[in-house]
Order: sequence, then structure tokens, then C-alpha cells
Amino acid sequence: MSLPLSDGSDAELAALALAGRQDAYRELLARHREGVFRLVRATTGDAHEALDVTQETFVAAFASLGRYDRERPFSVWLRQIALNKCRDWARRRRVRSFFTRAAPLDDAAGIFDEAVPADVQAENRTELLRVTAAMARLPARLREVLVLRTVDGLTQGEAAQVLSVSEKTVETRLYRARTKLKALLSD
Repeated sequence: MSLPLSDGSDAELAALALAGRQDAYRELLARHREGVFRLVRATTGDAHEALDVTQETFVAAFASLGRYDRERPFSVWLRQIALNKCRDWARRRRVRSFFTRAAPLDDAAGIFDEAVPADVQAENRTELLRVTAAMARLPARLREVLVLRTVDGLTQGEAAQVLSVSEKTVETRLYRARTKLKALLSD
């Protein structure tokens, strides 16, 4: 009798998924979707967009599962894909933003929705939005380190693996991100 999938390692699940076991895909998704969503939401700053980017991450990961190196942690490999999808999203957003600004003012008037959601009125929600907006203003390389270390809770070594940089680079970027974020929040 074999062990339940929930007892298997990520590498074992990846091998089973590649062998055609749909339940292995489901188990990998169940294990990692919350962490990937938190990373994506913190990186994009938009919960609705984060759902789409998270889905794109898993679609891409499962499509390229054959290239996963089972000697490395699956979560690190998956977070690299998620960050790449976030970068793609940011590029698409800049392009859309350009075309939105390029439209005649009369055409663009209906794009902006002035309605303020009710939950924004709560003090803690306002502060969260303020911090999220300040984080969004950080350069991507600083924001990514900050999100991986503080929001996602990765160690310095894990963050270094995800970003393909040295641990010292992670340390330096994290210091700069925190310093810049503090300055942005004090304004």
C-alpha cells in the first residue's frame, strides 16, 4: 500500500504529476497556492490581479514541470516563476497605462472610478493601503526582496535562491528597501 500523497515530498509529487497523476498536481497546488498568492499579491499590490497572476504561475509551472530540478526546493523554483509572472504583469500594466494616458481626455473620463470602498474607511485598512502603495513605489529589485523576506517569510538564503543572487545582495537590498520604505512612509 502506498503512502497518501499528502505525505510525499514535493519532488515525489512532481514525478507523479509528470507520470500523469492528476491528484499529484492538485496536492502541489494545495500546498503552495497560498504562499504564491501572498507573494504575488504583495508584489502586484492588487488582490484581483494577484488571482490571475497566481493562476498563470501554476499553469506555467505545471507546463514546465519536466524542467524542475528535484535537487532544489520546489517552493523556490515556483517563487521564481511567480516573480517572473509578476514582472510580466508589471510590463503589461505599463503598456496599458501608456495607452490609457494616450487616449483623448473625453474618452478617458469614464476609466477612473471615484467610489471609495467602505472597508477603506477603517483605520487599519487605510494604513495597509498606505504601506502597500509605498511598497509599490519601490524599485522592483528592492520590493521583491522585501516581499520575499518580510511578507513571504523566506530566509535570506531562500530569497537569494529565488532571485538568483548572493545572500549578501539580499541583505543589502533588504536594508535599502527598508530604508527607502521608511522614508516613503514618513512623507
